[in-house]
Amino acid sequence: MDRRTFIKASTVLTASQSISATAQQHDDAAAAHMRMMNTLPPDAPKIAMLIYPQMVAMDLVGPLTIFNVARFDTRLVWKSTSPVMTVEGLPFAARHSFDDCPSDIDVLFVPGGTMGTIECMNDPVVLRFLAERGAKAKWVTSVCTGGLVLGAAGLLVGYDATAHWAVADLLPLMGARHVDQRVVRDRNRMTGGGVTAGIDFALALVADMRAGEAARRAALTVEYAPAPPVQSGTPQQAGPARTAAMRQSRAWMDEQARRAAEQAGRRLGTA
Repeated sequence: MDRRTFIKASTVLTASQSISATAQQHDDAAAAHMRMMNTLPPDAPKIAMLIYPQMVAMDLVGPLTIFNVARFDTRLVWKSTSPVMTVEGLPFAARHSFDDCPSDIDVLFVPGGTMGTIECMNDPVVLRFLAERGAKAKWVTSVCTGGLVLGAAGLLVGYDATAHWAVADLLPLMGARHVDQRVVRDRNRMTGGGVTAGIDFALALVADMRAGEAARRAALTVEYAPAPPVQSGTPQQAGPARTAAMRQSRAWMDEQARRAAEQAGRRLGTA
């Protein structure tokens, strides 16, 4: 091998070894990062997040994302670990059944989805689970129509609360006081309005349970800086005509929710 060929071969070998070492360092760093993210701090709050058929996926995923960024111990819970289908046609599988869900949870959370909500309000197994865990949880929370499920379980009697604007007026039938705000806190109850309020709710809860910096970091991570292209997200913004048309389009569904709330109210003695 002449000198020129030797130098060229040596250069290629050195470069390949350097690339291999850099790649290994990258892999090691990535593995260390994943281990850190998958290892929760010992004081991570335990959150039992109910899932159920015909829920709205964003009601769950919005808060779940914030809680995961804040490194909370999130646990999806349902009657079984078989997948349930959301309104959007997405399958979600619980990691815990009602029977093996820990009893010492810090937060109980219920998402919304009107038709699925109505089924839960009429399901004694679901209501019993929520009532039992809610009696011990440090926080009892919901988003959207999930507030009606908490109400049907007797967990909002005497509390300020909110829910999706179309059905929030049903809360008093189950002993709650409806407060027209995006996120409502009353003692250890925290409830959010319609679907997108889930992120606001989750940030508020993280800020309350952790130092404010944790919520700020979570907001920055998900780039939460709302700038809606249309201002029609509340009845006040949408105006009376558009709101009336929306109410008409969901009249049958909301009537079923009213019947479920009235039935729950009779059972609770609050109607």
